[in-house]
Amino acid sequence: MDVCLLASGSKGNALLLSHGQSRLLIDAGLSAREITRRLALVGVAPDALTAILVTHEHVDHVRGLGLLSRRHKLPVFLHHATAGTLHDHQRPAALVEVETGTEIAIGDFAIRAFPVTHDAAATVGFTLNGPFGKIGVATDLGMATRLVAEELQGCRCLILESNHDEELLRDGPYPWPLKQRIKGNHGHLSNRDSAGLLATLCWEGLETVCLAHLSETNNHPGLAAAAAREVLDRQSCCRPKLLLGRQDRPVTWSV
Repeated sequence: MDVCLLASGSKGNALLLSHGQSRLLIDAGLSAREITRRLALVGVAPDALTAILVTHEHVDHVRGLGLLSRRHKLPVFLHHATAGTLHDHQRPAALVEVETGTEIAIGDFAIRAFPVTHDAAATVGFTLNGPFGKIGVATDLGMATRLVAEELQGCRCLILESNHDEELLRDGPYPWPLKQRIKGNHGHLSNRDSAGLLATLCWEGLETVCLAHLSETNNHPGLAAAAAREVLDRQSCCRPKLLLGRQDRPVTWSV
């Protein structure tokens, strides 16, 4: 099972999951051309994708969705409320509506969408099960609810938001209303809150943690990593690899 964060951050997000002949793209937040270029960097042609999953409609998650889907005839799976927000140029070749709490099968993947708190129509996270075990993805959420923690239990690989350092956000250049949005319950997880969620998800089978959606303005990779490592170092049940998503280039690993 290969996992690749093609891009992660406020300028665009895309995650590639590959197992056997099944290749899923979660979000298409770069231009279709740039997604194609980054796929080429990891040896994948866009025609080889099986489907695209969408977490929500913000432009850093759907920028290239319509063109990429139509050009390569890729089905797109997303919540029905999210589908209703798409503009004409974002419309995919084939749209499949999914509901939270139900499981769908795409190739080698059994996929379950679960709701998270974020300021969009119906933002979701995903868990993906298969012969490789369980992978959890939660990258845009203002708070780690009990439901989120329950859905992410038992993952071999976690991709978790660690968006901002609270002090850097407070003292940074963003206008106050935007700061309030980011740190609110429907905004983004701070390093501290991400680490708090991670503390509830450690178990003997956890092998990889990738921190995602780091702000280039309100965070620093060293701060995000330090918060996660503090949690990991004070428990003894697992020793997962810790990775950080990048905005400028793909980050790839195997599960």
